[in-house]
Amino acid sequence: MATAPARPTAPPVPLPPLRSARRHRPGFLRRRLDRQDPAIRHAARRVLTLLGLLPLLLILAREAPRLAQSPLVLGYGFTVLVGTIAMLYIAYSRYDDPSERLLRRRPRARDLAAFPALPAAPRVSFLLAVKDEEDCIEDCVRSMAGSDYPDLQVIVVDDLSEDGTRDVLRRLEAELGITVIYLEKNLGKKHALVRACEIADGDVIAFTDSDCILAPDALARCIRALVTHPELGAVSGHARALNAADTFFTKAQDVWYEGQFRVAKAAEATFGSVTCVSGPLAVFRRDAIYNYLPAWAGDRFLGAPFRFATDRQLTGYVLGQRWRGKALKRRYADSPFVTAEDYPERTWRIGYVQSAKVWTNVPARFKPFMKQQIRWKKSFIRNMFFTGSFMWRRGIGPAALYYGHALWVVAAPVMAFRHLLWAPLHGAAFLTLLYLCGVVLKGCVWGLAFKIDNPGDGRWRYRPLMSLLSALVLAWLLPYSFATIRRGVWARGAN
Repeated sequence: MATAPARPTAPPVPLPPLRSARRHRPGFLRRRLDRQDPAIRHAARRVLTLLGLLPLLLILAREAPRLAQSPLVLGYGFTVLVGTIAMLYIAYSRYDDPSERLLRRRPRARDLAAFPALPAAPRVSFLLAVKDEEDCIEDCVRSMAGSDYPDLQVIVVDDLSEDGTRDVLRRLEAELGITVIYLEKNLGKKHALVRACEIADGDVIAFTDSDCILAPDALARCIRALVTHPELGAVSGHARALNAADTFFTKAQDVWYEGQFRVAKAAEATFGSVTCVSGPLAVFRRDAIYNYLPAWAGDRFLGAPFRFATDRQLTGYVLGQRWRGKALKRRYADSPFVTAEDYPERTWRIGYVQSAKVWTNVPARFKPFMKQQIRWKKSFIRNMFFTGSFMWRRGIGPAALYYGHALWVVAAPVMAFRHLLWAPLHGAAFLTLLYLCGVVLKGCVWGLAFKIDNPGDGRWRYRPLMSLLSALVLAWLLPYSFATIRRGVWARGAN
């Protein structure tokens, strides 16, 4: 590919004054383990993780005999506790950052040969779609352009903004040498990003969201992971809340974000099957997604265009292209994204780079928070019908994590109804109390995991409150989201 003219160097955006932005120095035990032989290091991690989970294992052992006597009372809580223990064990005993060391669990040598290696320093196209983000777009674009990666093409698409966003972008375009596409018709986020992909010439295509700020080394770390592991078709960065100190909601969401990345994505990454390469920093090999961009932009569900699921659906095309790729390319056989170069369907793996830090604005008030949660629930529903159709083919571990999580999400409104409405109305208030105690226990466990990874950060106390909010309020959103799934708007506001 032709190399674009050098762009002006942009100074990095100062990182937010947050604990999560500080460079964490590993503790004494971590430093000692890192100096050991890999086999010894991983064995020690397994032992230490089991010791940390010992209190939960003892609770499990104590309640197991009672499960057969009262399966309806204890079954749900027992299952959730088993799932929590399993996910924590996998995340803390098996996960390695692919930008820092070579992964132990990789395809066999003959299978690895099917994945072409990237150049040592591949060209990267960094893409962003924006609409009406006048207040935050400058910091976002400057953090993109300020990435400490040499061969970088930055493309921003303005999806017909109606505030001062275009004025900001014109100034940044002249100053930073970035490419800006000004759309004259509102297309929606996916179509806007596909327009950017039409001129993107990188071996790697990266995306971020318009309310994010990236650490200067975040993109380079993701590229390093892809270069050293050719089997990785995509990697996700690690997101935290940019406005974490603002309100109760932002504090609770910051702790929740940490767990969803450090634990949930880390567990999935040990099997090479991260199911959502999240929007704050999503980095893909070109040959893993290019042929599927028209399918992504033209995604339909229940007979109507589907504007959500931008992150999950594109991830699904990477995870499932061995089984769904040919049919998708036949459907869009006349698209330039298919005719320009037909990439082979591969059984890509997808990873997670914990050290690639990015911060995103999260909703600070209840109403925007609920709107965001409804969008996410709609994305979950749509993706379940796509990714859920093939995830069982990727092996027992990935299937157990994916379908176990899906079952928990689907069961949540049923369990909320049973424990919060049906039980007290039928004289079983004790069941309600037991349910809420279980919710708080799970929140405390996730909070302690946050505290271990973030020593000195007192926000871990908000995690049980987030669990209660999920059980008392968010669980009810799934049926509402399904009933209104055809409604869709371009919205990224965090206020």
